[in-house]
Amino acid sequence: MKKTNFRLRCWFWSFMILLCACNTEQNIVLTDVLVVGGGTGGAAAGISSTRAGAKTVIVEETPWLGGMLTSAGVSASDGNHWMPSGIWGEFREKIRDHYGGADSVATGWISHTLFEPHVGASIFADMAEAEENLIVQFGASVVGLERITEGWIVTVESADSTYLIQSKILIDATELGDIAALAGCSYDVGMDARSTSGESIAPEEANDIIQDFTYVAVLKDYSPRQGPAITPSDQYDPALFHCSCLQFCRDTTVQTHPCSTMMTYAKLPRNKYMINWPIHGNDHYANMVEMDATSREATFQRAKSHTLDFVHFIQNELGYQNLGLADDEFATSDLLPFIPYHREGRRIDGVMRFNLNHIVEPYAQNYYRTGIAVGDYPIDHHHGKNPVAPELEFPKVPSFSIPLAALLPVQMEDLIMAEKGISVSNIVNGCTRLQPVILQIGQAAGTLAALSVEMKVTPKEVPVRSVQASLLQQGAYLIPSYDVSPDSTHFVAIQKLGALGLLRGEGEPYAWANRTWYYPDSTITLKELRSNSMDFFKELPPGIGQQDAPVNLQDLEELASEIISHYDLPNQSLNAEVRLDLGLSEEDLQGPLTRSEIAALLDYMIPLFDFPVDLYGNPGHR
Repeated sequence: MKKTNFRLRCWFWSFMILLCACNTEQNIVLTDVLVVGGGTGGAAAGISSTRAGAKTVIVEETPWLGGMLTSAGVSASDGNHWMPSGIWGEFREKIRDHYGGADSVATGWISHTLFEPHVGASIFADMAEAEENLIVQFGASVVGLERITEGWIVTVESADSTYLIQSKILIDATELGDIAALAGCSYDVGMDARSTSGESIAPEEANDIIQDFTYVAVLKDYSPRQGPAITPSDQYDPALFHCSCLQFCRDTTVQTHPCSTMMTYAKLPRNKYMINWPIHGNDHYANMVEMDATSREATFQRAKSHTLDFVHFIQNELGYQNLGLADDEFATSDLLPFIPYHREGRRIDGVMRFNLNHIVEPYAQNYYRTGIAVGDYPIDHHHGKNPVAPELEFPKVPSFSIPLAALLPVQMEDLIMAEKGISVSNIVNGCTRLQPVILQIGQAAGTLAALSVEMKVTPKEVPVRSVQASLLQQGAYLIPSYDVSPDSTHFVAIQKLGALGLLRGEGEPYAWANRTWYYPDSTITLKELRSNSMDFFKELPPGIGQQDAPVNLQDLEELASEIISHYDLPNQSLNAEVRLDLGLSEEDLQGPLTRSEIAALLDYMIPLFDFPVDLYGNPGHR
């Protein structure tokens, strides 16, 4: 019933647009926030914007919400398994509930969360249906923009109508950053020059090379019957796929896997297999970013043909004749996904450009204080199908925070980015493009948009701490913390102290899930805590406690008293009732305090988020 009501509401909205819209004199639909693109970031942005109180419209070209997670078929989510931040954690829990638990969706060998694309689309539809002030217009695209005094007038085209939407805030959640380009934002495409990005591993000169994209294939086991056979194209050459796995590969320089491993890389529940295989598989290279719609479609058809040839190879050369394209996933004539999987497109020029140096040395700059999303995936680029792409040696990195300023175009007001087109370097795009990270970016974009509408200011004028406080209420991470999860007693307090830099994590590159440790049960010396505090509270006097002993309650109360006195804050009494509320016993407060206890106590004694930071992470004044 929910899905039926959702569709009816969308059709009703279209009908109202055709008849009289919402403003009969101007024939313009009025909304607070317009999200263009209902993909991974767009779905999260629309849902979170509405939840935060803004009337929101999503315009989406395909019949589904979810983008790369659903419409592109990449239903093996990579990264953030140990950091279920915000709407990513919510979506994952619904996936687990649908299939019967976490073990039921850990069916691949890198991703811990795999599912059928249509199931993900159904979950996003249910989440959108639950929001009364969210309207989704499927089968529609933006064909024009006009900047007005307060917001935008957007021309939308569907199969049977063209209409206008007036919105206070515009969110670009397109796969390639098309709306930012249409709006006139400056942006980059391809690899940055080393002199521009400041990254030592970047190429000497810039180029326009983006990552390979992929038309994924979702295969279904039709046993005991053979799967529907794929007819190869006229360009079919099995040699192109010989080194996709070990069976036919004779090139000793190629690192590859047994064919059974390739097939189960993204094994989905219910005997389905997602084929998204690099280098000698179904990746495809073309820079279609600046192409017109006709040229893009021709490029996509070539990529589809390549994927179908790979499926033919799997069926006939590798002997998986029981497998065929799933007939119960995508309502397309070729049974391939609605859209390709784009790893990279435009990257806007933002208020700041998030680069590799910010990840490797987060405390060398202040941007970590403005974090709104976290990731733990290593830098991973796909360039196997482009022989002229330079080989780059990607370093191992810790987990990371994405700064709010990366979502904001430097030259444009009332526009927020919510997909892979945020302001990052080409290198860093290799770890910020993953699905859980994009869900969080979308959630932050929607939250920021709603706060902008509520406060009647531009997105750049919304206080960073207001966005962060709202995200914390939604169960989101601001800083990556491998060992402090949302169900930890003092999660919010540690996130706040981490976002101020009073407590700092220790990064560790680790396999496919990098870590940052906060050691909540360990201690910290008074010298280190005071040094961190003075780095943020720059007007704080040095004090006398510089010893290397672990912090105890008296030390902490003295530090808090100095801050309270200097900034003229009210004193907070630490009585027995308060200690109980904080989950601290009298015994806990005897002797050295743990980092978790320090976070809880400081968060109570000092209104930490009353101390603002700007978009660059610089401390402000109360």
